[in-house]
Amino acid sequence: MRERTLLIAAALLGATGVALGAFGAHALAEHVRPERLATFETAVRYQLVHAVALLALAGGSRDRPRLARAGAPLLAGVLVFSGSLYALVASDVGAFGAIAPVGGVLLVVGWCLIAWQAVRGTET
Repeated sequence: MRERTLLIAAALLGATGVALGAFGAHALAEHVRPERLATFETAVRYQLVHAVALLALAGGSRDRPRLARAGAPLLAGVLVFSGSLYALVASDVGAFGAIAPVGGVLLVVGWCLIAWQAVRGTET
């Protein structure tokens, strides 16, 4: 992913993560069971953590363009992981919970790509 794309994705994930977190804290609690609220909070937490990760990748991609390759699986992972949990809470359809591990695997792949670039050292 390009630096600009990473930065835009990070900003949008961050903004929507803050908005959804506020929604969950102030409006959602009255309408869902406590365990569903905890699921929603997990989705928000993962979204915000990975917004920061994408922001860091955007900053590091200038000097290490291959590092930016981790952005795609991180972005896809957070969209699938958090998105499926949001859908689970909104619909109370348990099948959405079964999709979350796919997003989790994508997140792990993204983090492993970051580690791989660190192990490889200086790019050529």
